[in-house]
Amino acid sequence: MDLTVINERGQQVSSLAASDETFGRDYNEALVHQVVTAFQSNARSGNRAQQTRAEVSASTHKPWRQKGTGRARAGRTSSPIWRGGGVTFPNKPNENFTHKVNRKMYRAGLASILSQLARDGKIKVVESLGIESPKTRVLADKLKSMGYGKVMIIADSVDDNLWLSSRNLPNVYVVEPHQADPWSLVKFGNVLITAAAVKQFEEMV
Repeated sequence: MDLTVINERGQQVSSLAASDETFGRDYNEALVHQVVTAFQSNARSGNRAQQTRAEVSASTHKPWRQKGTGRARAGRTSSPIWRGGGVTFPNKPNENFTHKVNRKMYRAGLASILSQLARDGKIKVVESLGIESPKTRVLADKLKSMGYGKVMIIADSVDDNLWLSSRNLPNVYVVEPHQADPWSLVKFGNVLITAAAVKQFEEMV
């Protein structure tokens, strides 16, 4: 698979031969769905919680007497069948949302996404992406000149200048190859990757 190499003005200057094992695989939709879903599930903090009838803040006073009113018997207002009462089977913070994905499956899913992006022309390669000073405007102007508004940047080495320049740009995500995840690749769509990072991906996948 040949990847397009561009300059700082977004013009194609050459092509880079990349491994078909990483950037030339067939798209496996079922595997990609499983990998992305597992990544999102594993990212959940699991802090949602509901209250049982014992935990609801309510009076213990019997709402009305047991007999003679014509209404159903009621013992406490915290009953699960009452509005504002507790939940019978509540969600608790210790609920486990993790999905197990084998390492080979995860890497194959990542390669499948990269391969589809490469076929769609959504992956562009630059020789380097260095920023001399931590200025958001400098990086924003450079990406704009390349024709990017929303992009995921994968650099072989992310220094402080590049990181600080990108963190205030909501549609720009800068990572190193080992930090790239399937959800971000699918979300951003456009990928700008350095030539050295391509080699690192080929060694990883």
